[in-house]
Amino acid sequence: MSNNPDTLISSAYQARKEKRLQDAKQLFAEAVELSRGSGDRAALARALTGLGQTERDLKNNDQAVQHYRETAEIYRSLPDPLSFAHTIRHVGDILRNQNSIERARPCYEEALTIYRTHSETPTLDLANAIRGFALLIENAGETEHAISLWREARSLYEVVNVQAGVQESDDHIKKLASK
Repeated sequence: MSNNPDTLISSAYQARKEKRLQDAKQLFAEAVELSRGSGDRAALARALTGLGQTERDLKNNDQAVQHYRETAEIYRSLPDPLSFAHTIRHVGDILRNQNSIERARPCYEEALTIYRTHSETPTLDLANAIRGFALLIENAGETEHAISLWREARSLYEVVNVQAGVQESDDHIKKLASK
């Protein structure tokens, strides 16, 4: 085992990229353990994020949510609101995919509050958060609210030239408007 969490994290991401998910999981877990032992909360957050991503890849969504929630709490205590917003949005995505609408809603709302008020929010991150929330609101049967969110996501995807996002937004708007 390496004595450097960042080396382990880098190796784990390489393993994940190569679809060696069990290796990635083990390397991220070692980085988590090492980071906990050293008290390096930033490294711990990075390692937990990777572990959460890998658990999600492996369809272990309950474990992924646990890792992302712990990561979010670390980022909440660090001066990095955009990383917190990004992480809590992923919690919302997983919960939405599990049809846990009421558990996912506050995750999206908190992420969007941060993204909308932070001057350095990347447009694509905001668009993706709005997209996830639009899907959630659509599933909750809140048609008008969902249409509004899809329109906002569409305009942001257009700004960053993500045509797949523009098309998906158009498709949802059309489907919802026909109801």
